[in-house]
Amino acid sequence: MGRTLMTTVTTTTTPESTPAEDGERRGRWLTDWRPEDESFWRLGGARIARRNLLLSVFSEHIGFSVWSLWSVFVLFLTPAYGLSADPKHAAAEKFLLTTLPTALGAGVRLPYTFAVAKFGGRNWTIVSAAALLIPTIVTAALLRPGISFGTLLLLAALAGVGGGNFASSMANINSFYPQRLKGRALGLNAGGGNIGVAAVQLIGLAVLATAGKGHPRVMLAIYIPLIVLAALAAALWMDNIAHVRADKHAMRDACRHADTWIVSVLYIGTFGSFIGFGFAFGQVLQNQFGTHFMTGTKVDPVKIAYLTFLGPLVGSLIRPVGGWLADRIGGARTTLWNFALMAVAAAIVLTASREKSLPLFYVGFLALFVLSGVGNGSTYKMIPAIFRGRAGAAADADPAAVEHESRRLSNAVIGIAGAIGAFGGVLVNLAFRESFLNYGTGDGAYIAFIAYYLLCGALTWAVYLRAASRRGVVI
Repeated sequence: MGRTLMTTVTTTTTPESTPAEDGERRGRWLTDWRPEDESFWRLGGARIARRNLLLSVFSEHIGFSVWSLWSVFVLFLTPAYGLSADPKHAAAEKFLLTTLPTALGAGVRLPYTFAVAKFGGRNWTIVSAAALLIPTIVTAALLRPGISFGTLLLLAALAGVGGGNFASSMANINSFYPQRLKGRALGLNAGGGNIGVAAVQLIGLAVLATAGKGHPRVMLAIYIPLIVLAALAAALWMDNIAHVRADKHAMRDACRHADTWIVSVLYIGTFGSFIGFGFAFGQVLQNQFGTHFMTGTKVDPVKIAYLTFLGPLVGSLIRPVGGWLADRIGGARTTLWNFALMAVAAAIVLTASREKSLPLFYVGFLALFVLSGVGNGSTYKMIPAIFRGRAGAAADADPAAVEHESRRLSNAVIGIAGAIGAFGGVLVNLAFRESFLNYGTGDGAYIAFIAYYLLCGALTWAVYLRAASRRGVVI
């Protein structure tokens, strides 16, 4: 990891000297980090936190892009790349190629969350950024006509390492900011990372429109230098916080709470929908409305790519709005109405599918992206309120102890829910695969989505509105 000179961060009353000023030049460990101290924050702490936030967003953004690469690659692939010559089976194979990175990305989120406390936020950002070179370089070497489908599956699975960057990035930035600014900082961090899904699709569109669909590896020539830049920037300008340590029992204790699993179910419906739709939308358009995107006698992937990036983009940009609404009208109430609207949007998509209306289909899917983004923000915002309410249920509860316990459990639940929620993307892609394989359309998947959103809405109402209000707790 390089040298780790321990540097004491101090505050002074002179504007010329700021916290960690010498440490920024000589070492990357901050041994005195007090963001809740307003003087400390004003005299340099804010600047250090802001610099780490910007670099964390950049690294996480590249991670999301690498994670999402196969949502674009599948638009390039033909039977020359090892796919079946049967269009129906080729479509099912493409959904497998987007399912595997989603699954691996979800699986690595938990260890990535704890790696920050184990190795340091800066150190792990370097490692997690550099790890993105594995899938990109290997894919650049092997992705060419004549490749076997088994090798394609291996390459797609490797891209899953990009899914873990979100978890470690959120855990790291959470430690840099005071409580009053965490919501905005984490919202910017999450939104900036999520935009990587839209960015990779825009780059894919540019490559398709210029180099053509016979040159998918051009995308890797763009991303490999960016990965190197992200790792180098983290090494030069990010910091570790020395006192950040993992609570070994928080995860175990969180797993004993029913709320952990209920929130995870809700997050499958929000983030799982976002990442699942982001990976699958291009294929859904190609399979269901391919005749609308023809050039000559073949489906033109450029025309499809023109439409696919907008959904992930608006879903990413809207995410902070979910937290903002939750602050004002309550997290549970926002989440309940959001799931109701998601069920309506999915019903619009189902109707458009049956009526073969591309404009209505596209509008319905854009609504799903927007609402999944809002739900991401509101569901995450519910977590601290849930565990603060649980910890403070006793009449004689000590406020300081309540705050400590709620933070301890909330941090663990954020990691668990983030990992389980990402598995929702796997379920989305599997639902589409089975639906197209068995029915030739996505209608079976849309019906399943409607049912799931209604279930999530019912859970939110029963547990976090009706039952919580009876206990006098506002969530």
